[in-house]
Amino acid sequence: MAYYLVTAKPIASKMKDLRKWLDSGEINVMRPFGNALQSGLDNARWYSDGVAIWEEEDYCVPPLAQERAAVLDEYFTNIEVEHVTKGEGWKKIESLITIWEPHDNRI
Repeated sequence: MAYYLVTAKPIASKMKDLRKWLDSGEINVMRPFGNALQSGLDNARWYSDGVAIWEEEDYCVPPLAQERAAVLDEYFTNIEVEHVTKGEGWKKIESLITIWEPHDNRI
């Protein structure tokens, strides 16, 4: 298993659609990556100046290849990954504000 700290710039005009898709549960059932992607995006945080950050479990080479093709490239730009150990990414970002905060105007 490999874990990554993912940073990406959300496409603001598409975030409401992504939230609806996440809420529908359709991403969660995508195989083989849906559960990890759902969890990562549900818990994504604001890193800096409109950049989102989350930890993602992934097995692809290159990292996030399937996730990007199915979901991420439609809703984010400038996607970058940093290899971390399981939970390390979440510990680094746990104090940051969720990207889904209803009163946040960054997206």
